[in-house]
Amino acid sequence: MGAVLAAVLGASLMGCSSTGGKRAEDRAAQAAAESRSAVNTPRWTFAMVTHSGDGDTFWDIVQKGAKMAAGKDNINFLYSHNDEAQQQAQLIQAAIDKKVDGLIVTLAKPDAMKDVVAKAVKAGIPVITVNSGSAESKQFGALTHIGQDESIAGEAVGDELNKRGRKKALCILHEQGNVGHEQRCAGAKKAFDGEMQSLYVEGTNMPDVQASIEAKLQADKDIDAVVTLGAPFADAAVKAKRTAGSKAEIDTFDLNAKVATALQDKTLGFAVDQQPYLQGYEAVDLLWLYRYNRNVLGGGRPVLTGPQVITAQDAAQLAEYTKRGTR
Repeated sequence: MGAVLAAVLGASLMGCSSTGGKRAEDRAAQAAAESRSAVNTPRWTFAMVTHSGDGDTFWDIVQKGAKMAAGKDNINFLYSHNDEAQQQAQLIQAAIDKKVDGLIVTLAKPDAMKDVVAKAVKAGIPVITVNSGSAESKQFGALTHIGQDESIAGEAVGDELNKRGRKKALCILHEQGNVGHEQRCAGAKKAFDGEMQSLYVEGTNMPDVQASIEAKLQADKDIDAVVTLGAPFADAAVKAKRTAGSKAEIDTFDLNAKVATALQDKTLGFAVDQQPYLQGYEAVDLLWLYRYNRNVLGGGRPVLTGPQVITAQDAAQLAEYTKRGTR
């Protein structure tokens, strides 16, 4: 079994390099096609429950990473999501009732998740948090948190705006009550030397998002930067800029194929990547390591997957991976 663990750790490390990641993906795909895994440990069941809404490409990338690791680690992987906090909590309870062997959850709205995560911990189910809730993860009893520090990510945005000489920015919040989004805008405002305003929009209604940004840009011609907090909303901001006749630079959190293309053609200024594929992959892999060998990473601190500021040059280098949906 020591050799098995070494092989799996090696595969995890290879996944961090470009060529190694592609080879690891090919091997896992071949193993899945042949109905086999890279290990001979029991077929444990891990459930991931997130706060994603429908159609969010970010979570497609997270799932790809999780499924890759699940195929390698002989895991039965279950995924469910709901952007309503109470509904997400119910999905977590359903996973507990199924007596899953491991649980991966997001804490975008931590107050609503606290009690149900406590139930999972009390039931002896190891929990890992991903993406949101780094401040609450340890307090709630999770083994570790995988993601980016949202405040630090926000500060990276503020610093980049300063480098670009921006003076007045607009931060678009598309999900009410999401503490991570609030932290992003607050961090950006803290680091930004200019003025930053927040604009709340209804993220489930993209025409409304575009109209709200457009109205703000028309009303204030001094705004020279718009920061969206998710890749799908960058496109709406670009359209709003065009119809408003604004010269503001559009920047965004998160990366996908469309954002990478927009960065290369200078439609977008920069993006902040938190590597969602890695969040999904490492969450499953670390749960496997805990079940197999009681390994825990982080030493009580989050395992950071970002932030990384992506510019046009970086996007060109990542194009191959964004097209296949893993960056």
